[in-house]
Amino acid sequence: MLPSRSARGRRAPMAEINVTPLVDVMLVLLIIFMVTAPLLTAGVPVNLPDSRAKPLDQDAKPTEISLDEQGRTFIDKEEISDAELPRRLDSLAVRNGPGGQPPQMFLRADRTLPYERVMRVMGELNRAGLNRVALVTIEGSAGGKRH
Repeated sequence: MLPSRSARGRRAPMAEINVTPLVDVMLVLLIIFMVTAPLLTAGVPVNLPDSRAKPLDQDAKPTEISLDEQGRTFIDKEEISDAELPRRLDSLAVRNGPGGQPPQMFLRADRTLPYERVMRVMGELNRAGLNRVALVTIEGSAGGKRH
């Protein structure tokens, strides 16, 4: 004799998985990360120039050197004096990156700074042996007018 329909329904395991709550949670997390990720990368506020260059592939976290509109120099987020810059760059050059290469450096300079100021920092980077330097810009049209 077959068991009644209600008895069979109570004992049979449910074979379906409801993924709707999982998808809802994942979409909310995606939106949160998309909104907060750009806020985490900014260190020293710098008005960067535009460029049409493609982004570089990153192999490790680079060290950022920033020059703000007053000409102050920062390594990562720490302000350093011009006299202290050569010593700090020498200590950075001792650390080797992947494959024994010098570490990757990102140079962020405000667009209003004189060319001489930026070149002085680049000269110190070169003197210290830090020749893997990338100039950070904002993606956009090179030479185009901002509205």
